[in-house]
Amino acid sequence: MEVSTARRWLGDGLLAAALLVFTMVTTRYAAENQPGTMHLDAMSRVLIAVAAVALAVRRRWPVVTLAIVTAAVSGYLIGGYAYGGIMICLLLAVYTVTVALPLRPAAVAAGAALVAISVHAFVPPAGGPGIAGLIPAAAWVVVPFAVGVAVRLSREAAARARTDAARRIADDERLRVAQEVHDVVGHGLAAINMQAEIALHLLHRKPEQAEAALTAISRTSKQGLDELRATLTAVRGDAGRAPMPGLGELPALRDRLAHAGLPVSLTIEGEPDGPLPGAVDLAAYRIVQEALTNVLRHAGATSAEVAITYAPGALELEVTDRGLGGVPSGPGSGIAGMRERAAALGGELTAGPRPGGGFRVHAALPVARS
Repeated sequence: MEVSTARRWLGDGLLAAALLVFTMVTTRYAAENQPGTMHLDAMSRVLIAVAAVALAVRRRWPVVTLAIVTAAVSGYLIGGYAYGGIMICLLLAVYTVTVALPLRPAAVAAGAALVAISVHAFVPPAGGPGIAGLIPAAAWVVVPFAVGVAVRLSREAAARARTDAARRIADDERLRVAQEVHDVVGHGLAAINMQAEIALHLLHRKPEQAEAALTAISRTSKQGLDELRATLTAVRGDAGRAPMPGLGELPALRDRLAHAGLPVSLTIEGEPDGPLPGAVDLAAYRIVQEALTNVLRHAGATSAEVAITYAPGALELEVTDRGLGGVPSGPGSGIAGMRERAAALGGELTAGPRPGGGFRVHAALPVARS
């Protein structure tokens, strides 16, 4: 038996025992304050014991428990005994059924219990309360039923909220992984495509230069695979074995693009106050990488410039070229992905044509020091 199940059985057993003692003691005094009711006798004590002991299995068999408790309480009331702790047994049984069963079966069970205990209002000893006796009896069913419905709805709302939160987290994680893979694979394939076109163009006329382009393809594909492995390793939660790239990798990125036919000048202004937070370092690198990939794929530019500026509490990035300019077209998500990266860190990114021709991407990222 599992620990939680054992605790549940123990808890319900202790509740039943405590309620049995409480009812036996307090009902005697209740009878003294309710003139016209029967004094406790052997039959009343048996009915009280049956109703209380049945609660020991209320969560295991809620409907059976309610049926037993209802029968005992109905017999108790028909016998003309005083209202007392036995009614608490009915209250708990109705509540348990309401939270354990779907709403419609719970309502049917509670309604049947209400009808059963209402019989005493019409078949009492020595006359009886009649219709007036229905009100207090109904309250012991209606009130716990209403409370149980409220608790049930609250639990269902909480469960839906947890499910929605888990779904949002999963969606965000998928988007993050997709963005990482897009940046890594997109950059590598763009460089390889450019180098392959160069190799095809030079293959027959200048085979020695075509060989250099093919060598660059081999080197770029290996570097891209290594970075993709590092990204997937980090996604799996084992980032300690393969650190994610950062701005320190920009010289290597510049060299790869130079081999792909896009010279890139890199300027750095200022000094960081200390090591950049990992998220900022990665986002900055990915923004520069994606911006240069767009230049390589779309701009038709012969060169590009990257400027990194360290300021107190901020990091600024700028990537410019003198290519075709204009707004990039097609189904790509590069600029949107860069904006999302910047926004996720509380920064902002702008991208658009330059007045004198070409394209400019500028990002400002806050740097929060711990």
